[in-house]
Amino acid sequence: MSLFSDNIRQLRIKKGISQEKLAQNLLITRGRYVKYEDGSSEPPYDILKRISYYFHVSIDILLSVDVQKIPIEDLLKLGDNRILLPITVDQQGENIIEIVPHKAQAGYLSGYADPEFIESLQHISLPFLRNGKFRAFPVDGDSMPPHKQGSFIVGQYVERLGDVMDGKTYIVITKSQGIVYKRLNKNGKNALMLHSDNTIYLPYEIKASEILEIWQYACSIATNEFTPDDLSAESLKDMFRELRREIREVGNKIN
Repeated sequence: MSLFSDNIRQLRIKKGISQEKLAQNLLITRGRYVKYEDGSSEPPYDILKRISYYFHVSIDILLSVDVQKIPIEDLLKLGDNRILLPITVDQQGENIIEIVPHKAQAGYLSGYADPEFIESLQHISLPFLRNGKFRAFPVDGDSMPPHKQGSFIVGQYVERLGDVMDGKTYIVITKSQGIVYKRLNKNGKNALMLHSDNTIYLPYEIKASEILEIWQYACSIATNEFTPDDLSAESLKDMFRELRREIREVGNKIN
């Protein structure tokens, strides 16, 4: 028996529903469903989606995680049933913020749907962040000053693309770009434009189908002290950025 077949059997038993009734809800015959549960056949994608929606468990979880080993009731159910995120609380019941370290960035793309991976991350609790799911991500590069390499952005999970506000900053997790921190603008219903505050970096478009997660900026954690040299250097950078922008605008007018 495969992990998937064992999972749907356990979920069905836990729900207290017969194979016949479940098959009716899935709009298939009992004989067809039984083959999925005993592992003799694998469901096509459309049936897999129906099973996922019925149990309110993401396809990722159904296929790759033993549901008997995780507390399904304690997972956060997100929009469109795309994924389930573990909620970790401390002894006082406060929401705990998982920290994705620099060395775990690559692993996050494959582990973001794995409760065991999420639970293995170090965590903190910030009492002023409530009413949402928060996670901390590392800052790389110089595309979003004044946030420096080594800092962390704490983001609040965004359930729907429509909740993104133009001009606000977000951590965006994508299949192609990985973890990026950018200022977002909607570009139609199914795409976003990602802008860097450092204008050296040109904006680019990401289609909705490429996006795995979006986290809105909640606060930041600086791990390095700002120095007078940093601040003066940043001022010079700002001056050159503004000069570059003005030259670009003049060039566009001439063309």
